[in-house]
Amino acid sequence: MPMYEYTARNSTGQIQKGQLEAQSTDEVNAHLRKNRMMLVSVRQAPKAISFGGPGRIKTRDIVIFTRQFATMINAGLPLVQSLTILAQQTENKALKDVTKAVVYDVESGNTLADAFAKHPKAFTDLYVNMVAAGEAGGILDTILLRLATFLEKNDALVRKVKGAMVYPGVIMAVAGIAIAVLLVFVIPTFSEMFASAGMELPLPTRVVIALSDFLIGFWWAILLVIGAVVFAIRKYYATSGGRKNIDTMMLHAPVLGDLIRKSAVSRFTRTLGTLISSGVSILDGLEITAKTSGNRVVHDAVMESRQSIAGGETIAAPLERSKVFPPMVISMIAVGEQTGGLDEMLSKIADFYDEEVDVAVSALLSLMEPVMIVVLGVIVGGMVIAMYLPIFDMMNAVQ
Repeated sequence: MPMYEYTARNSTGQIQKGQLEAQSTDEVNAHLRKNRMMLVSVRQAPKAISFGGPGRIKTRDIVIFTRQFATMINAGLPLVQSLTILAQQTENKALKDVTKAVVYDVESGNTLADAFAKHPKAFTDLYVNMVAAGEAGGILDTILLRLATFLEKNDALVRKVKGAMVYPGVIMAVAGIAIAVLLVFVIPTFSEMFASAGMELPLPTRVVIALSDFLIGFWWAILLVIGAVVFAIRKYYATSGGRKNIDTMMLHAPVLGDLIRKSAVSRFTRTLGTLISSGVSILDGLEITAKTSGNRVVHDAVMESRQSIAGGETIAAPLERSKVFPPMVISMIAVGEQTGGLDEMLSKIADFYDEEVDVAVSALLSLMEPVMIVVLGVIVGGMVIAMYLPIFDMMNAVQ
């Protein structure tokens, strides 16, 4: 039975809102009349929204939604009408349900920002705060366009970093499968042949055969150990100290650490710059930026900067103490604070580090490719040579 949301007046004329499970709107009206209430409006309550699987809302969906919303608001369409059109034309079922719920909340008297805030999996704190600033300043269309641009650039940054991680992961997975196939299917054939010959095997051959026997006999134990290690790391990372230690280690990792550091600087500067230029207070902007940093070390540094600002000091000093942000970034932020153009300075830093991330990704991939090829060649080639050593000995003995 569907759930309906209604607005009605009671016998004293006061407005009341509620939900009722009924077969139709007529049944809702009849129920309210029995309770001496007059129906004002009624609609079917939005269904529960699922963000998992195919129904999840992607960043790209939100970007398109935001750009179209900004265009309609700029053209002079009323807020509710714009949202209704967006709900009708979006192809994402989850976003459609969210938009319908937002329309109902706005019609019920809530601000747009408050309506968005009820759906945190679709609209982040950054999104909600920027919309609130746009509503307060009467520049909602400008803020929405700025939001769409920010989301596009942030999504591009995330995809670059993920792309850099995917390539070596795929190579390692392929290498692992190739080695497992050799150990499980190929090596036992050679092992049986050598056993039937009754000859003494060289050390490399005995090592490879021992690895093959261990994998065949104890594959389940290997999987259990891998699963236990992954589970332990995830549990440790879920703790505050564990996350900080792992994030610190990642920042200091060779090559990869440089990529993570540059992407963190880019995300921090672009997020904070966008928030400040949109009218969000510096304290709220720093708190939102810390939550979206994706790295505990950066999060702590930004929150320390927030405390510094609250105490009447500067942002730059705590960021410098964190050792995460390069001296150039600290100097430019300090200049931006002194000149009153912090938002413009942060945007310039973000643009520069977006290009730096591209360079870091290219450097990582150019380094990983030959390293992976060499490692894979040494392992597979070593196994092949180890298997052929006894055959060479047999040929020498025959001669």
